[in-house]
Amino acid sequence: MFTTRPRPGADWWRTAVIYQVYLRSFHDSDGDGVGDLAGVRAKLPYLRALGVDGIWLNPFYPSPQHDHGYDVSDYFSVDPRYGTLDGFDRLVDDAHRHDIKVLIDLVPNHCSTEHPWFAAALAAGPGSPERAWFHFADGRGEEPPNNWRSVFGGPAWQQVPDGQWYLHSFAPEQADFNWRHPDVAAYFEQVLRFWLERGVDGVRIDVAHGLHKAAGLPDHGQAIDDELTGDPLNPHAWNQPEVHDVWRRWRQIADGYSAFTGRERVLIGEVGVLDTRQLALYQRPDELHQTFYFEFLRAHWDAQILSDVVDRGLGTIQDAGSSVAWVLNNHDMPRSVTRYGGGAPGAHAGDVDLGTARARASALLMLALPGAAYLYQGEELGLPEVTDLPDNVLTDPMFHRSNGERRGRDGCRIPLPWSAGQEAFGFSRSDPWLPQPDWFAMHAVDHQLGWGESMLHLYREALGVRRRLPALASHDFDWLATEPGVLAFTRGDGFCCVVNCSSRVVAVPVDGELLLASHQDAGDKLSPNSAAWYLLSSPTPT
Repeated sequence: MFTTRPRPGADWWRTAVIYQVYLRSFHDSDGDGVGDLAGVRAKLPYLRALGVDGIWLNPFYPSPQHDHGYDVSDYFSVDPRYGTLDGFDRLVDDAHRHDIKVLIDLVPNHCSTEHPWFAAALAAGPGSPERAWFHFADGRGEEPPNNWRSVFGGPAWQQVPDGQWYLHSFAPEQADFNWRHPDVAAYFEQVLRFWLERGVDGVRIDVAHGLHKAAGLPDHGQAIDDELTGDPLNPHAWNQPEVHDVWRRWRQIADGYSAFTGRERVLIGEVGVLDTRQLALYQRPDELHQTFYFEFLRAHWDAQILSDVVDRGLGTIQDAGSSVAWVLNNHDMPRSVTRYGGGAPGAHAGDVDLGTARARASALLMLALPGAAYLYQGEELGLPEVTDLPDNVLTDPMFHRSNGERRGRDGCRIPLPWSAGQEAFGFSRSDPWLPQPDWFAMHAVDHQLGWGESMLHLYREALGVRRRLPALASHDFDWLATEPGVLAFTRGDGFCCVVNCSSRVVAVPVDGELLLASHQDAGDKLSPNSAAWYLLSSPTPT
């Protein structure tokens, strides 16, 4: 039925499945309650058995951890809480032996206020060359230099003792670099080369649309003074034309390493623009290889909405010469089980059974689409969002900067459950940095491995089919006619995915062999909120 296709080689990123490792919460090897690089090494066999092509590591650099590593104080080392540079090298070597690529997070928009450059800028004083590395400016009387708001809440400016202010698009402990200064560009090219030299297969670039700010830092004409957070579409703070020059230069560097080593190195961007046409510009052949397609993550469980989102992704991003990087979950968003069940932002659990059914179906939808897929740790376990964390354990600056009006992202960052019967569910030998609820036992890896209908088995089987079936390596994609509330499409020669977004049982619009289903009753009919894969027994319908 299947022919084996090789693991991705050249252009491996176009169809790869990458597993996001939120390091603090993946696995703790030394018993301090915080995940680490050695913990990832220990679980490489798990990731190999899951069937992913690579891992993406969230930041592991030295950091005061005001934003859990996205406030970097040293871009050339490893935070002792996570390990050492030698330990990182061993992880890369072991991952490659398991045929798993390694991508790391780079954070070029801002650094920690404990970074040596920022310390030097503070010490040097107003008007100094050092202050030009950042956005320092005089205020307007007692007010900040402009009316921009921080994404984490409050003004985007912090005053220093000499009276000047510095720009921080996120937390006050994260000072924005001034990318119009040539020293900044040169510094980060050095950072990029350092990690490519250590053998990483690519980088995920944080806030890739935010590096350059509009000259003169003008007021945002539509800003709201009392809004909790800054406008993600502030036209002066985001998506400036000059950022594309940065990515063209980085692409030249990455391509140089690819040519020299014979191993393709990739650049993956976190680009927060809502216009798909603007998103595609970042993925032109001489810029980033891919950007996350967040519109898919944000889409409601509705057949028409989902089909429109898929069409926009395929129609614009593929036309740019790239492939879509589909994503259902990440470390910044409530988990899909909770979102699909009607819960999330206001700390509501929602209908977990309904959310789980839809999350299972959406996983099959995503993994059947042309392009790459990025999984977030715990997604394969069907973890819901933890919505009832007490206020006193919440660590996200988004919660604290909004005076508790936004719950923040801690609920999707709870340490993983590996073993139902062990302390901390096998994550650590001590209390984890965020508490795990008792019901995590039902989602533990060892529990799910013993249950054939578990979410973990569904993901492992789906990734196995995806790897072995040639149709799923093709770029072919064709919608089929269906009844309302149902999606169906074919890929390559004979593969079909059917998704029932409705609340009724529907007839499957094709004849074929059932390969895999999100609900055990699948066959010639599909239950509500379910999906199935088929190998067609006759020519593809038209």
